[in-house]
Amino acid sequence: MSNPLDTDAGSELFSSYEAELKLVQADLSQKLDQVTELSGEPRKSAIRLAERSLEEAQELLDQMRIEKQNIPTHIRTQINPRFRNYETDVDSLKRKLKSLSTDRSALFGSRYTDDPSNPHDEQLEQRQQLLSGTERLDRSSQRLKESQRIANETEGIGRNTLADLQLQRETIQHTRATLLESEGYKILSTHKPNHDRTDMATDT
Repeated sequence: MSNPLDTDAGSELFSSYEAELKLVQADLSQKLDQVTELSGEPRKSAIRLAERSLEEAQELLDQMRIEKQNIPTHIRTQINPRFRNYETDVDSLKRKLKSLSTDRSALFGSRYTDDPSNPHDEQLEQRQQLLSGTERLDRSSQRLKESQRIANETEGIGRNTLADLQLQRETIQHTRATLLESEGYKILSTHKPNHDRTDMATDT
């Protein structure tokens, strides 16, 4: 049976996305099968590769969803069920990847064997020491940030204080200049000759 999309020129892009999605799905399924056989760092690397394939599959689905709107209605009704199947398949692969990603014993291998009841568990002791060191580093970082914050606040207060002092100095200088100008005017007024009295004395 021929693909109904092959007879419509406007659906060529959708068909291209569909073909590419099939390849990505097959590749993703193969990668997930490989993950189940690995542990530790190789497993983490395989999971990262599978995550990239999943992102690619989801992007192709998004492109197909957009392009589907440009397909004539009578053809779109035929491809909708197939498109939903693709969505279901990708969602199933996504759940499988999530399950594999949360299997801590497989991710960390033999290192993930903490036994708190065993006082001689060297791996547990090493992890506890590492955790303690990390906590100390976090506390030191917090203290450094707090010291930096206080220093910044102190610097800001210092700048504001200097600005206030400068403003006060300018105000005092302005007031002093005003007073000097006023006193000078009074002195000139006091020593100004009284021409009216002089004229009266001459007339007498």
